[in-house]
Amino acid sequence: MEIEVDGEPGSRLDAFLASRLDDLSRSRIQALIRDQHIRRNGQPAKPRDAVALGDRIQIDLPEAVPAEAQPEEIPLAVLYEDDDLLVLDKAEGMVVHPAAGNPDGTLVNALLHHCRGRLSGIGGVERPGIVHRLDKDTSGCLVVAKTDTAHRSLVDQFAGRTTSKRYLAVVQGTPPAEGDTVFTHIARHPVNRMKMAVVTPPAGKPSITDYRVLSHDPATGSSLVLCDLHTGRTHQIRVHMLHLGCPLIGDPIYGKPARQKAQPGRMMLHAWQLEFDHPADGRRMKFEAPIPPEYTPWLQLAPENLL
Repeated sequence: MEIEVDGEPGSRLDAFLASRLDDLSRSRIQALIRDQHIRRNGQPAKPRDAVALGDRIQIDLPEAVPAEAQPEEIPLAVLYEDDDLLVLDKAEGMVVHPAAGNPDGTLVNALLHHCRGRLSGIGGVERPGIVHRLDKDTSGCLVVAKTDTAHRSLVDQFAGRTTSKRYLAVVQGTPPAEGDTVFTHIARHPVNRMKMAVVTPPAGKPSITDYRVLSHDPATGSSLVLCDLHTGRTHQIRVHMLHLGCPLIGDPIYGKPARQKAQPGRMMLHAWQLEFDHPADGRRMKFEAPIPPEYTPWLQLAPENLL
């Protein structure tokens, strides 16, 4: 498809096209421009580019993709599995569910293959079995529901704060106290929508993190910190550590990895332990995801039995 600009000179490219294409939203148009499915005069363009009279806009709509995630044979590190649920050690770098920019290769795609589709349907076709999530660059314990009954029970436990979630983080610098509680409100960043931020109440949602410093590496000016989550806000530990002036090592959003002396090659956040009541019989269950080898330099500096 090709459209010639015959009016509205000076308009942004995305706004001009949104006014001409009734079946495409402006956000969809922006995504198509970024992926170079829309070009101006045969050249790559940007959503904010101004159009001029006579410009020719080429539009190449990609083929539609299935709305439902498809099973994919992707290796999973299973810590526990029964008829109601499974607990995984999610790999660093794995996206939990399909979304824009990540249509496949996700944990959901792997689960559909591993469980042969036997997953809770409460999360919808894009998030079958997903009770909670970990950021792409976070590794560690994650529980998945196979039945709707298990899903409801686990969601209630997370919402009721009866689960236990313990993380290991490596941060730049040293927190102001050896151990403390960070209690703030967190909301979406007012400018950068990819970020969350500490805000002044009543804005945002209450967010509580207990932390304890386990070791400090003077060579890289970094510290190993044990974090207990009492709430589950998006990016909570990442935001709270930044709030203390100690961004996570390797954090591409809240830190500056290129300027950090420690270069482990990943974001240093690991969901180490997860504890909850089994949905079927109520027994308390505790799981540990093996600590990744990247943590070894800081673990070697920690006093014995500190964990």
